[in-house]
Amino acid sequence: MANRRDLKKDINYVLGDIIEEVYVRGLENPDKDSKKGEAIIDEAIATFDDLMERVNKRGIENASKHFKQIRTDLEDKGNALLEKVNKL
Repeated sequence: MANRRDLKKDINYVLGDIIEEVYVRGLENPDKDSKKGEAIIDEAIATFDDLMERVNKRGIENASKHFKQIRTDLEDKGNALLEKVNKL
């Protein structure tokens, strides 16, 4: 169970930090369009919901492989979102 708990924390921290960074950039540059930032936040929330749903799925045959794939997806999606934040 520690694996599942740690994975949930990682998802929360990574996506929460991305959302926080969007807000910080919005405060630093109030003259820029906030629609792009809102879209990134919406995408981060959708990613959070998707990953948490997958983490909480029961009846997995190969749990190790399942959680490893979720970690890989978190890293990929997190990096993609950070690239979008950096372009703001």
